[in-house]
Amino acid sequence: MEFKTFSNEIVFFDLETNVPNKTGQHFHILEFGAIIVCPRTLEEVESFTTLIQPKDLSVASLRSSRSDGITRDKVADAPSFEDVAEKIYGLLNGRIWAGHNIRRFDCVRIKEAFAEIGKAAPEPSGIIDSLGLLSDKFGKRAGNMKMASLAAYFGLGVQKHRSLDDVRMNLEVLKHCATVLFLESTLSNQLEGKWQSSSKIMTRSRSSYQTAQRAMPYSKGSLGKMTQNVKNLLSKAQGNQALQSLIKHSHSLLR
Repeated sequence: MEFKTFSNEIVFFDLETNVPNKTGQHFHILEFGAIIVCPRTLEEVESFTTLIQPKDLSVASLRSSRSDGITRDKVADAPSFEDVAEKIYGLLNGRIWAGHNIRRFDCVRIKEAFAEIGKAAPEPSGIIDSLGLLSDKFGKRAGNMKMASLAAYFGLGVQKHRSLDDVRMNLEVLKHCATVLFLESTLSNQLEGKWQSSSKIMTRSRSSYQTAQRAMPYSKGSLGKMTQNVKNLLSKAQGNQALQSLIKHSHSLLR
């Protein structure tokens, strides 16, 4: 079957897998989720998610510590990877791949899964790995830079570790980080020296469940409006080259 390519479209995707706990045990995909994002508007235009039944059901946990976690019962009647491989290929092939830590994990698992069923793996037109990108551009201000930490930093809720929820959270985290970097790069004189006097918001640590205060460079409730303004500016970015990073666009608009 012939597939079209969409070299300028971005597909955020995420995999949920088992956690190997025995010597020689491999990762098995238990869930795939993806959203296709228009590079001009940063709006979600298509989504897809599916649980996936591993060949060996015993790799899936009997129970999950999360209320909506993936268990053996949930994947027992799910389609196999081979059953959904064509759909996944069509979503990924020829698009810009985006995700958190996808270079070292999700991309590798996708190639392994396609190799296991003897089919060619999809190829990206570019990769946006938000872990490396934000570690470089945003720094360690959000702690360990895991998605859960970034989401907590911006008050986006608790990471659910379900594929579709996580990719949508990933997109929102990128928008928020881009907004802060945009403010810092264009309003540096106004913001300098005002960090300590800025308003504070309350956040809750997922690990300790203790409430703490943190100084932020914007007033409460204003970040969403600024994110929308930056998104509108980003939507005007045109060019023939593939989008290399959302952050790079936000910096280049005022040059």
